[in-house]
Amino acid sequence: MSEVKKIGIAGIGTVRVPQKIRTAGLGSCVGVVLFDETRKIGGMVHIMLPDSSIAKNGEFNEGKFADTGVRLLYKMLVSEGARSLKAKLAGGAQMFQFSGGGDFMRIGPRNVEAVKLELKTLKINVQSEDTGGSYGRTIEFNPENGELHVKTASSGINII
Repeated sequence: MSEVKKIGIAGIGTVRVPQKIRTAGLGSCVGVVLFDETRKIGGMVHIMLPDSSIAKNGEFNEGKFADTGVRLLYKMLVSEGARSLKAKLAGGAQMFQFSGGGDFMRIGPRNVEAVKLELKTLKINVQSEDTGGSYGRTIEFNPENGELHVKTASSGINII
């Protein structure tokens, strides 16, 4: 039985075979997995918000934001020997319906857009995704086979 490393909200971490990595509570948050299939290494960041420019002064958690979290995970994996990275995404749901608020209230979709923009900047292709909708997700990644298990209350487990 392999060890499963748990990543909390705004958390970040990396694993090698035989470890797996998991995060729960992805509503409007986005779980970003970067991995190197050849070297059997992967990592995950649990993104809460699209842009670190809204961060208040004081303690700054890079894993909380799409622009800083994706870049930090990329640097961590490269420093551990990853070379050819691919991405998988899950989450980014629109958990509540609002009659006003405009774009500001679209946190889930904005998170997905911000993550994809950062991945494009880093020249990392999104291999697969399970994003959008109006439901929460729990995800678990296995660097052995590159599978991302996406679990929802209504649909069971989807492997991407």
